[in-house]
Amino acid sequence: MPANDPKQTTYGFIAALSAFLVWGLLPIYWKSLITVDPFEILCHRVVWSLVFISVILTVMKGWGDTFAPLKSPRDLMILAASSLMIGGNWLLYIWAVNTGHVLETSLGYYINPLVNVLLGFVFFRERLRPLQLVAIGLAALGVINSVVSHGELPWISLALAVSFGLYGLLRKIASVESLPGLFLETMVLGPFALGYILWLQAHGASALFHQGLNVDLLLVGAGVVTASPLIGFAFGARRLQLATVGVLQYLAPSIAFLLGVYVYKEPFSPSHLLTFAFIWSGLAVYTAESVFTIRKVRRLAGKTPA
Repeated sequence: MPANDPKQTTYGFIAALSAFLVWGLLPIYWKSLITVDPFEILCHRVVWSLVFISVILTVMKGWGDTFAPLKSPRDLMILAASSLMIGGNWLLYIWAVNTGHVLETSLGYYINPLVNVLLGFVFFRERLRPLQLVAIGLAALGVINSVVSHGELPWISLALAVSFGLYGLLRKIASVESLPGLFLETMVLGPFALGYILWLQAHGASALFHQGLNVDLLLVGAGVVTASPLIGFAFGARRLQLATVGVLQYLAPSIAFLLGVYVYKEPFSPSHLLTFAFIWSGLAVYTAESVFTIRKVRRLAGKTPA
């Protein structure tokens, strides 16, 4: 596929945009299951993701080396750790949304790119450029403002940002592609999730088949809304410039922010606005610096003799 094929670029943009739209609208989905315990929702999300991804891999003839990482003790340990990390992240996110903390989830995913920069510095000794330090400093001021204004750390935001950052770090060092990787992670969590669902059914405490067809379909559909945006993102990321993907990633937390403020009417005081303003300023600096750096590298690469 030509790197500059306009048609492929358009398809990639639509796929990536759709993925971030789905991620941004997920609070609406989880709110529709507010009568179900968050841990039970998580278990259904794991089980039905495993089923849906299995179907997709079969249709796409993508099984290939899916199970190859299981032969490596190193990759197996990494996938076990990433399974726990993404499971914890999903559980916290669902709980936060359904207990009135959509704005905090939004803040967490705004912070995440800056957390990734810090993790790169800590674990991979990636050099922090001056403007990246400025961006991280602005985000830190936002967190400090939240602590001073509300008397506590925005722990939900920080936990989501750090857990997803660590998950990304683990996946970066694992020798596995995105969709097969998610299959293996849900396969690791699947027996425990299915066991809990069956235990609930045996004790008559399960939401499945007991809260109406709408809830049943939403629980099963949790697998679709988990895997489908990942497929779209993977398709789009291969066809778009990094700078484009970098800007699109802010769409999901922006949608969540608007939902929290205007749809779910969560408290949003001037101090909340100041916290977000610091974070947004940091992201503006970070994004501008990233775009500048990418263009600079490309210019230098273009001048390098073949």
